[in-house]
Amino acid sequence: MNKPAPSILELYPEETRDAAALLKKAVPLMMRHDIPPNPVHYALWYTYCKGVEPELNRRLDKTVADFDCFPAETAAKLFRDYIIHGELEEARAGQQQVIELVDDIEGNVSRSILGSRNYQASLEQGLSALQEPIIDDLPSVLNELQQSTQLMQDQQDKFLYRLCAAQEEIKNLRTQLERAHIAATLDSLTQIFNRSAFNRLLEQALSNDHQGLALVMLDIDHFKQFNDQYGHPLGDRVLQHVGHLLRDLLPPRGMAARYGGEEFCVILHDCLEPATAYAFAEKLRIKIQSLRIKVRRTDEVLDSITASFGFAMAETGDTFESLLTRADDALYQAKRSGRNQVNPSSTEAALSA
Repeated sequence: MNKPAPSILELYPEETRDAAALLKKAVPLMMRHDIPPNPVHYALWYTYCKGVEPELNRRLDKTVADFDCFPAETAAKLFRDYIIHGELEEARAGQQQVIELVDDIEGNVSRSILGSRNYQASLEQGLSALQEPIIDDLPSVLNELQQSTQLMQDQQDKFLYRLCAAQEEIKNLRTQLERAHIAATLDSLTQIFNRSAFNRLLEQALSNDHQGLALVMLDIDHFKQFNDQYGHPLGDRVLQHVGHLLRDLLPPRGMAARYGGEEFCVILHDCLEPATAYAFAEKLRIKIQSLRIKVRRTDEVLDSITASFGFAMAETGDTFESLLTRADDALYQAKRSGRNQVNPSSTEAALSA
């Protein structure tokens, strides 16, 4: 049975003295990187100093290293992924329960109204049959009963109308919730999975039959210098183009994600040998290498883009961390060997030797 995610308050059980000590560490870090003082940034850097989320620390370190400022979009995503993720999941579950409850109420009220209408019809038939009353006050009693039934029906009709209106609002809310779920799953810039979704997908893939599972990691070469030379807007366009290439080249059951900054990950299935993963990475490398940075007005070529790749095949006993580490090590070996190349992990390299 999965352990429920801790609430926000449970994430921060520190007493006043401990909390103050962590804030004394967090505030100078924020000032050093010129990070605006707001609750989201305080929560991120407080957690950073606490050291309970190593992956968050790595992402914060990479963000401040890659950017001159601390992007608001990045801060919001990190806050959602690492601070309030459990709260969001709980809210989604609660919303679904409300939707199911209202659906059930609507069905019950509809059945009640149908029964009331049938009852009223029976009364009307009885009244028409009573041409000569057997008991003097029987018609008046039946009339009063009919009026009461009509009043009950009118009230139920009004309630059903209000309930249908509420259901329409719930449908709109459901649509907004689905959009929010997509926004929480996709990287807004490249429109492929974000890091949080990638983590869940890789964990899920490893928990199933991981035979033929491969992880490809790629990093755009010299991207920081590219941003410094041409500006972040053009850098964003390069990332969008890479995301587009990934979506186009993904094989069936393949999943691509922006891991962070200029790093991307691809989960491949049905790779029964390293050559399959290598062929995919090499094809993508060539496609990226063909990208050209041009002056829009003159079509003059200013620069080209390259990327370095590393990949690893899942092995028996692999965990999320072990597979990711082997692919990441292969990627950085590709960078150390001159960049713009595909490098297998040491295990795959030994198999092909």
